[in-house]
This record gives sequence, structure tokens and C-alpha cells, in this order.
Amino acid sequence: MRRVLLAWIGVTDLRAPQEEAAVGLGPLAQALDARTFDEAVLIAYFARPEHAQKVEPYIRWLSGRTKTKLKLEHAQLASPTDYQGIYEVARRTCTEALGAEPGGTSLALHLSSGAPPMAYVWVLLGKTLFPAELLESSKEAGVKTADIPFDIAAEFLPDLLREPDGRLRSQSAADSPPAPEFKAILHRSRVMARLVQRSRRVALRNVPVLIEGESGTGKEMLARAIHRASPRKDKPFVAVNCGAIPEALVESTLFGHEKGSFTGAVTDRKGHIREAHGGTLFLDEIGELPLSAQVKLLRPLQEGRVQPVGSSKEYDVDIRILAATNRTVADEVASGRFREDLFYRLAVAVLKIPPLRERPGDLGLLVDELLKQVNREADTEPGYRDKKLSAGARNLVLAHPWPGNVRELLNTLKRAAIWSDGATISAEDVREALLPVPGAQRRDVLGRPLGAGLNLQEILKEVAQHYLGRALDEAAGNKTRAAELVGVPSYQTLSNWLHRYGVER
Repeated sequence: MRRVLLAWIGVTDLRAPQEEAAVGLGPLAQALDARTFDEAVLIAYFARPEHAQKVEPYIRWLSGRTKTKLKLEHAQLASPTDYQGIYEVARRTCTEALGAEPGGTSLALHLSSGAPPMAYVWVLLGKTLFPAELLESSKEAGVKTADIPFDIAAEFLPDLLREPDGRLRSQSAADSPPAPEFKAILHRSRVMARLVQRSRRVALRNVPVLIEGESGTGKEMLARAIHRASPRKDKPFVAVNCGAIPEALVESTLFGHEKGSFTGAVTDRKGHIREAHGGTLFLDEIGELPLSAQVKLLRPLQEGRVQPVGSSKEYDVDIRILAATNRTVADEVASGRFREDLFYRLAVAVLKIPPLRERPGDLGLLVDELLKQVNREADTEPGYRDKKLSAGARNLVLAHPWPGNVRELLNTLKRAAIWSDGATISAEDVREALLPVPGAQRRDVLGRPLGAGLNLQEILKEVAQHYLGRALDEAAGNKTRAAELVGVPSYQTLSNWLHRYGVER
């Protein structure tokens, strides 16, 4: 088992090389002397220049007295009490330390070096998302494992952790008019705050919108919010699941038909496009439409006219189209499965809903609200008692990757509530309610077969584009912050990477 120590460097550590008689070896050197580790990841942040200048000499001193491999990380924080920044740096460092095979690595988190907020965050992470040994060290008591005999629910964070997100939401509100229609889209993450901000802006414009996102991310919920926040809010919202329409009936369903135009057409039918006149037509899973139907959508989009099946008459229609898909439409166009002309007609505004695993900070909020929903819906059922999650159950929920996103989370909570006999849902209840993660969702870039068309450059490009894009979104376009999120030394280096891999926001 590979052992890794994670720690912030503190002022006492920096004093140790010159002031050993007064401060001893310092917490870090003391821990490395007392315990055996394969690697130590040391994170440096100092607001005062005189302290920052001592970091490199300290690392040289420490390297000379330990066999442990040392890795130095520089953190960019707003202040020593920047809880949000500390949490993000610490969480990313834990993830990187565990690597591709978390089961082969044991973490130890050092609580005695660095500022108190840094220790608080280590405790939160070490008791929840990244189970780890928590170490304390002092000149008087030596090195010992901290005894914290309780579970803390992951993301049970001080309100201070939310302050930067609150500031971002305030800025978003200043940029666009208030829109309470988006209240149902629960979020704390920066990436979702930016999505809501863009959705609020586009809601006021009478343009088509293409919404992309994995199954279960809430594409129809976002579409309905855009409609309710638009000037068409008092007109119809017609939702159509394109994947559920039999191919032979697609044209009749969308464009309508006249009586007798085909076998079974016993009455006239307006069709969904005319039913949405004056309002919004939501085409869910538009990528499932056959090419023959796709081309016929161009006329109502471009000219505002529709011709029912079997009719020689055209009707004027005033609709706004919102389309959604769980595919990447640009890739579908490249493969010939989606018409290029329709894609460019729909993609006036493109909104991409991130999967739940890429929404840091949102999962805990969603768990609380969805469990309230489960309790409300089951309140009238015989013998039902309101449920709450035990700490262990909550931690299991928060550690799951949720390939089915919010829909899977809601259904899992419903199952767990059913399996639970009492008022508290146990970890065992959640374990039984969780569905196995499909192999296709794991997307392990390290496990692809050699040969058979493997292209290493393309794989590297895919990975770089994924993480660079995520970092820019989460950093709200701030390149310095994005550089810190992906571990590159400066925003200039990040800019070079963005140019190399064609990533723009």
C-alpha cells in the first residue's frame, strides 16, 4: 500500500532550519521523522513575501533530512481564510494523490501545520470524501493520530465556503433582470451559476436554443424555466419527446395531417408545431429525429410556415424552438446523423448542462432538497414516516459518481426511503438502493486497448480539452484561477495550452 502525506506548510515549519532550539523540527519534519511515507505533498501559501521567500530553502533543508519523496505545490488563495479556495485546492490535491488506482493509496492529512481553516478543511475531507488518517504533531506531545470519533457529512461546510459563490450569483443578478423562474434549478457551483446566468439572458431573446447534456441532467427543467422567463410565458409550452415517436408518425405528429391523408387518419390533426403557436416548442432528444423529418423542420424555423401531411395549404406559425439532446450535435453532424443546416439554425444559443460529477458543491444541496421532495410525495402513504439520512448513508451518496445524474439520485433516494424501516436511512439502505455503475460510464483512458486505431495524440487532446474547458467554466473565465485549478504554473502557460488544443470560452 502506497502511503502519502498531504500537508500545508506553516510558519513554524519555515522557522525550524534556523530556530530549531526554539521551535524544534517543526510539525512537518517531526511527522516525517516519526512515520514512514512514500511521498509527501506539501502545499505552500503565504501572504507575506518574507515567508514565501523561505519556502524553497525550507524544502531543500527538509529534503536533506528525509528519504520521503517531496512534492511542492503552490496554492493561489484570496487570503489565509479563503475557505472556498482552501477546499478546492485540498480536494484536488487529495484526488491527484490517489491517482488512477485509489485502492492502492493510503492518505494521511496533517492538521498541525498551516492556518486553522486549512486544518478544518482537512478534517472535513478526511472524514468524508477521502477517508484518511488525521495526524497531529507538536514539540511537546510528538506525533499522534487525531481521535475524531464521529462522521461528518461531506460538504457540511461553513457558510464562509459559500461566499465566493454568493458573490458570483450577485454579479449574475446585476447582469440580467431578476428571474425567479430559475429557482428550481438548485446549485452552488460556479459552472451552474454561469449556466443559469446565460439561460436568463437568452430567455429574453426570441432565438432558438440548443441544450446539450447527459441523460438526467434536467434539460427539460431548464427549457421550461427559459420559457417561463421569456415574453412567451403566457403562451403554450409544448414538449415533444422525439425519441418516443414512431418513425412513420413523426411528420404527422409534428406537422399535423388532414383527415383521410393516410390509413388511420380519421380526423384532422393540428400537430405539435401549430399547437405551440405563439409559444415554445420543446423538442427533447432531437438527435433521434430521422433525417427526412429534420429537413422539414427548416421551413417552420426559417419562414414560420408549416404544411400538414396530405394538405396543399400552408399555415403561418409563430414559435420559438428549444431543442435538447444527450449527444454532442457537432459530432452527430460530422458523422452524418444530423443535418448541418438544421444544426446551425438551432444552435443560435447553445447551453451545455454539466453532469452532476462536474458540479462541485451541488450534490449535498440536491440531496437535501430531493429528500424533502421524497418525503412530501410519500406523506399520504399509509405508515410512511419522514426520512433523514444517517452520516454514513450521506457519505455513500456523496461518494457515488451518479452516471444517471439528478434523475438517478432522486430515484435512489426513493428506493432507499422504501427499504428503510425507521425514520433514518442507513448506509446499508443506500447500498442496497444504489444501481451498479455501467462499465461504459467509467471512460478509463488508461484502459483502452493498444492497436486497433488507438491514437495517443487524440487521447491527450481529448483529456486536455475536457479539463481545460472545465477549469475555464469553473473559474468564470479567469485564466489565473483556471491555471491553478489544472495545476499549471501561470496564466501564460494556460494560454499556450488553450491555443494548442483549440479551447475557447
